[in-house]
Amino acid sequence: MKRAISIFGAMLFLVLGLHMSSMESQAANVQPFTSTLDYSKAENWLYDGAYPENGVDVFMVAPSVDTKSENNSSMTDGYKKAFRNAMNQQQAIYANTARIYAPYYRQASLNAYSMTDTAAKKQVFENAYMDVSAAFKYYLKNKNNGRPLIIAGFSQGADMCYRILEEYYGGDGKEAVALRDNLIAVYAIGWPMTKEMIEKYPQIVPASGETDTGVVVSFECEDGNVTDSLTVPAGTKMISINPLNWRTDSRVAPRSLNKGSVTQDSKTGAITSVEVGKHGAYIDPNRGTLIVSNLGNIDDYFTIGGLFPTGSLHLYDNFLFFVNLQENVQKRTNSFLQQKAVDDAA
Repeated sequence: MKRAISIFGAMLFLVLGLHMSSMESQAANVQPFTSTLDYSKAENWLYDGAYPENGVDVFMVAPSVDTKSENNSSMTDGYKKAFRNAMNQQQAIYANTARIYAPYYRQASLNAYSMTDTAAKKQVFENAYMDVSAAFKYYLKNKNNGRPLIIAGFSQGADMCYRILEEYYGGDGKEAVALRDNLIAVYAIGWPMTKEMIEKYPQIVPASGETDTGVVVSFECEDGNVTDSLTVPAGTKMISINPLNWRTDSRVAPRSLNKGSVTQDSKTGAITSVEVGKHGAYIDPNRGTLIVSNLGNIDDYFTIGGLFPTGSLHLYDNFLFFVNLQENVQKRTNSFLQQKAVDDAA
């Protein structure tokens, strides 16, 4: 039986199943969006300021949950249900620290990742980002009210986080500088940050420690035997930080540093069990991925058939180190607020 850690995709993929139809026939169906969802409507927000007692915000972008559409999702009840299930799990990392804003968006389906038509594939993701960008713009204008901000996403959601940084946070313009000054951190987990990205977009700053701010926290988990995957293709080296020792080198973090791997209810997101000290980790010096120890039988871990190889732990990225991440969100926020208080007093 597969390992019971319940994450956004594991149970969903089993229930719905993947149907990888011909990608060539899909290309003609991909048209550029001519308008975005209307984010002035409450129906287009899953979380709209949840946990208002918190004094900072997180803008969250959902991971891939659509296993059926040919390209971009339609706003069906089934899609929204899968979206809610995934985000009910993700939000628990941030709920102790931030009020949560999470828009629905017409994301790229999992089928889109296997498209062979490069232009069509690019358009699917540009369509998805049109909605995300519109939601972020509406959030900044109407919901943020100057509160410090965390941006967070996993997998496709992380890809969208990088696109937000690229569009809104670069250059010397007054608005971009203000956004950078108000950024606690970006948690873009499960999608690679590379040297080429940060050279092209210097506003993408890799985290270098446990409490630096205005930075990107990123990693992707593997067992040490993967040489090629959807997220980190062969020849790619990603820039990661280890969520156990908060180092960017390959020093091994023993499992004693792991404050809790979790199992969550697949619908409500409620944490049903916590295993302390289960897994250690180190950063692979060649691929830059996070190699996880004490996994047991690797076949006990779900992969997404046809997209990820055995040994990829993509679906488990957040959940293997859940408590460490949860605590780090609070630590970075505290660090940001302390420095802000010093700057305001100067």
